[in-house]
Amino acid sequence: MGVEGNERLTAATGVVLIALLAALGVTILSIGPLLWWHVLIGMFLIPPVLLKLASTGWRFLRYYRGRPEYVRRGPPVLWLRLMAPLVVASTLAVFGTGVALLVVGPSGGILVGLHKASFIVWLFATAVHVLGHLGHLVARRRIRGASWRFVALAGSLVAGTVLAALTVRYGQPWVHWFAGRHRGDG
Repeated sequence: MGVEGNERLTAATGVVLIALLAALGVTILSIGPLLWWHVLIGMFLIPPVLLKLASTGWRFLRYYRGRPEYVRRGPPVLWLRLMAPLVVASTLAVFGTGVALLVVGPSGGILVGLHKASFIVWLFATAVHVLGHLGHLVARRRIRGASWRFVALAGSLVAGTVLAALTVRYGQPWVHWFAGRHRGDG
């Protein structure tokens, strides 16, 4: 995939993620009753997030390995390059702790705090990242490979659907725990 194709895939995936992350954000407003949706959407997001990390990682590797078309395009602006490790690390942390919470259940202890803390860092870092890339979301001329980029993005959404369907049941202990707290049982 060429540099422009990579940029288009990264931008298209970013647009899809913005919409899905906004939906996930709504669940945080009332996490108890919306916890099932939080788990479902969170698990659904994992494949598209991995696609975004892969497409940006591809550019990173191509640029720093000296591929001519990537070198000609140049690096992202300095402040975005400086923010990138924080965006990647906080993304991995917030999704990793979320999955870990599904594995251990409501006895998550410190994981709950780590999930919340990583979310705060992630929210700040990702907001700055998105604002820095708003100009790249405007499509320019049509370039080759659109069908492959569509397949990659659609495939990540299908994988997300399968992952969410297979794992959402692991959120049930949390749903029952929140319901018990609301009733005063715990």
